[in-house]
Amino acid sequence: MDFDSDVVIVGGGLNGPTLALALAQAGMAVTVVDALPLDQRADAGFDGRGYALALGSVRMLQALGLWDGLKDSAQPMLEIKITDGRAGEGPSPLWLHFDHAEIEEGPMGHMIEDRYLRRALLDAMAAEDRITQISEDTVVAQDVQSGGVSVTLASGRGLRSRVLIGCDGRKSGTAERAGIKRQGWDYGQTALVCAIGHELPHNGIAHQYFMPAGPLAILPLPGNASSIVWTESNERAATIQALDDEAYLEVLRPRFGDFLGEIHLAGARFTYPLNLTLAERFVDQRLALVGDAAHGVHPIAGQGLNLGFRDIAALAEVLVGARRRGEDIGAIDVLERYQRWRRWDTAALAAATDGINKLFSNDNPLLRGLRDLGLGAVNAMPGLRRSFIREAAGLTGDLPQLMQGRSL
Repeated sequence: MDFDSDVVIVGGGLNGPTLALALAQAGMAVTVVDALPLDQRADAGFDGRGYALALGSVRMLQALGLWDGLKDSAQPMLEIKITDGRAGEGPSPLWLHFDHAEIEEGPMGHMIEDRYLRRALLDAMAAEDRITQISEDTVVAQDVQSGGVSVTLASGRGLRSRVLIGCDGRKSGTAERAGIKRQGWDYGQTALVCAIGHELPHNGIAHQYFMPAGPLAILPLPGNASSIVWTESNERAATIQALDDEAYLEVLRPRFGDFLGEIHLAGARFTYPLNLTLAERFVDQRLALVGDAAHGVHPIAGQGLNLGFRDIAALAEVLVGARRRGEDIGAIDVLERYQRWRRWDTAALAAATDGINKLFSNDNPLLRGLRDLGLGAVNAMPGLRRSFIREAAGLTGDLPQLMQGRSL
């Protein structure tokens, strides 16, 4: 085959561009296809969306040359406080406290707004000669051929590459066209997402309150502002989302408490239905899945984007290493190295978030007592607490080079 590029990536959100940069900086030609107009993807308006980037993810952005331009817009997470609670009653006296001072590497992670991270990725792609961006188009067909894969776009344009990578979300068309099925279940929960301004400083402290209906995360943004990820049942969430802003705040205030003084909404309000979904396999002939296209987990630990970034770091290292050895980067034995690397980590995190959500998203008195004692016990054991901090920071396991801050 004559190839338009080494790799075609379907999906131009956050995972697709990050993978494109990792591969292009290592010498590969990459094409990124996304359905949205470029100006819409690059919109710099504040809408309140933010991401908790673990230290490992920050290191990868450093290795890709992006972090220097982002760090002044990011908020370090210096502490995490985790506790049970009920609306209007305040937190349980037994709680778990993570402090960044307990590890040598620095802050456990940073909060970064979507608008800054997305724009940095788009600007970096535009400056990279090895990356071709195709906007306002979608893949409608894909066909594995001898030595490569061809895709057909809705516009009628055809592309040929050595490997096709799906970064196109939980309803991945790339996976569906390859016959890759998904397993999982719906949680009957919806995440209400917004940003708030508050009267008092947060001091870089993130809070995770486990309410009977689901967790409430309060994540520090630059200045006196925080990102809120608030879980309710589907029916209750729909009712709350339909309220006007002041009524919405009246529901939030007893859950949030008054420890940051008066609060007000800043930016837009969003809702996201919550489910667990895992692709039965992450690779196929000349195809690999990354991020939500491979796995979608509960946001209870804020690890969704970090999980995708670990996929990117592993897949880029596998593909670049294979290319340097003269191997066919789309060969199934090459792609299976990526699957073996990522499958266990993904399954373990999916099981952990699923179990934590089931354990904490209820008001059973017996379970409440047991889990409060568990949080207090872990908090009283410095060694175990430190291991949890390192896990949250993305510093454990078989880390790819990019997650260590080393370029490929």
